[in-house]
Amino acid sequence: MKLGLAVPFVDHEALLSWAQRADEGPYHRLGLPDRIVYDNPETMMMLAAMAAVTTRIRLQSEILLAPLREPVVLAKQAATLDRLSGGRFSLGLGVGARDDDFRAVGADFARRGRRLEEQLTLMRHIWSGAPLSDGIGPVGPSPLHARGPELLFGAFAPSALARVARWGDGFLCAALPEQAAGMLQLVRRQWQEAGREGRPVLIGQINVALGPEATVEQARASMLRYYGFAPAFAETSAKEMITTEDGIRQAVEAYRDLGADEVMLGCWSDEIGQVDRLADIAL
Repeated sequence: MKLGLAVPFVDHEALLSWAQRADEGPYHRLGLPDRIVYDNPETMMMLAAMAAVTTRIRLQSEILLAPLREPVVLAKQAATLDRLSGGRFSLGLGVGARDDDFRAVGADFARRGRRLEEQLTLMRHIWSGAPLSDGIGPVGPSPLHARGPELLFGAFAPSALARVARWGDGFLCAALPEQAAGMLQLVRRQWQEAGREGRPVLIGQINVALGPEATVEQARASMLRYYGFAPAFAETSAKEMITTEDGIRQAVEAYRDLGADEVMLGCWSDEIGQVDRLADIAL
């Protein structure tokens, strides 16, 4: 079972330290969240900086809110990151759930699902190297693979999960294992029904805080602030955060039993000592 690390919402200099420390450890992936109306660095720019200070670890957006972005530029950014990282970039996409992000950039919140489908069609076309349209040539650079970088989707609704089989390479399941079983099973079935070869990459993600009580309390406070638009969900998520080595190991084993390939450990406290403590679980 491979383990990854999802970094907290901290400033860019701290994120570079997290990336370097994780790159030196046993982690397979490093995930970076995305928001517009929040005090986080811009995701694609930050991932480029993290690619420049790492050599081994896979870097991924999780999840990038694609409907907030212009698809031609996004396709070009993703291909650039793919090449810059030597193929270590995974583009994790979703539609988002906060209308303030959409209002901030003038995007249509109600139409975000359809917008994502349109973007995927265009981005795949661009990555193929074909001319953009009549009279407009190809948009480079070409990604390392014709289909583009590894494409993951984070979602919960069955219709959204179907995008994994239609467009993607894998599924990022941000839920406790007991909540994930049905979604993982559905993704596998949709993959087979779509006639896809092989199998989807299945990545679980759990919220963790491992360390002194101050670290745990900071993590819970950060989660409550981030999900403040949905107080009941925030409270439940903060209570379900896993804060012991045994609890984390049990959750990882449960995901293994469900057939997941990897588990991301989502950190909510900016206390960087967690990188080393959680590494002991990955060994």
